[in-house]
Amino acid sequence: MNKLRFGILGTAKIARSVVPHLVASEMAEVVAVASRSLPKAEQFAAEFGIPHAFGDYETLLQNDSIDAVYIPLPPSMHCEWTIKAAVDGKHVLCEKPLGVQSDEVQQMIKACRDNEVVLLDGTMWYHTARAREMKRLVVDGELGGIRQITSAFTFPGDALSPDNVRFAAQLGGGSLLDIGWYCVGVSLWMSNAMPEQVFAAAQWLDPSSPRDSVDMHMNGLMWFPDNVMASFESGFTAIRRRWVEVTGSKAAIVCDDFTRPWNPEKPRFWVHDANGVSQPHVIEHPAIERCLVDAFCSLVREKRVAHEWSLLSLQTQHVCDALLESARSGMPQPVPPLNMSQFL
Repeated sequence: MNKLRFGILGTAKIARSVVPHLVASEMAEVVAVASRSLPKAEQFAAEFGIPHAFGDYETLLQNDSIDAVYIPLPPSMHCEWTIKAAVDGKHVLCEKPLGVQSDEVQQMIKACRDNEVVLLDGTMWYHTARAREMKRLVVDGELGGIRQITSAFTFPGDALSPDNVRFAAQLGGGSLLDIGWYCVGVSLWMSNAMPEQVFAAAQWLDPSSPRDSVDMHMNGLMWFPDNVMASFESGFTAIRRRWVEVTGSKAAIVCDDFTRPWNPEKPRFWVHDANGVSQPHVIEHPAIERCLVDAFCSLVREKRVAHEWSLLSLQTQHVCDALLESARSGMPQPVPPLNMSQFL
């Protein structure tokens, strides 16, 4: 079977994590990379053995030898270049968050549906065997009724340069969209529901102007139907943490590294019962980057332009919109119903 031929739009740091797995995949190959700086594209191409380098994104998109693109650009550029790629008939693997606001994500999904190409966001952990087993335990009722989902994703941002995209509101920065995205997403995925109301409080890079600044640290609450609650913490001001607890009426799942295993050889989680007895689970899987690449290539091969992950991306972005508004206003915010017609 022919490999899916990829072009890379940009040479951001995250691309250095994903591209080696595209190169090594049995389902994909990387044939070109583009940057607005041709020397950067050529350097990146030489480093990863990519045949072609271009000094602009348009030339890559117009290349008929490319089937799909990977977009590691800043979030503010995702909508524009996803739509352009879709119009040129390229499948799109795009870094998260898919957009800066949910209306952008709706545009991206529509463009890809209209042009019959696959769109998948770059949230890697969903596509691992460990994540599937955690979700199975929830769906099969092993925890009883879900009552609370609690998560945290933080890391110290003082090692980042001041011009890092995470610190630029106009580029879609901030802890919520960067890493809180995972906490919101796991809450929606595990509950299989949308919250009706949210509340968030944040520490801002520029406290004098929250609407023009980025959140450096956020705490959020989400109220779901049937008295299910979720809470999360995201931020650039604490040590690296990436844990989730899914609490049921009979048992709870605890995973202390849900977005990326601390030990890739032993991806783990625990099930705790009401008496303090914990049962460890080790569910081995390939590197999370490889899981993402394989999931995307499978969607393309199966021609699954409509799939559940795009809906989850839109829902996650929609809830993030409400959380940001709550943090900026200081008030709880309702989560308006989404127009689901495009998914029916």
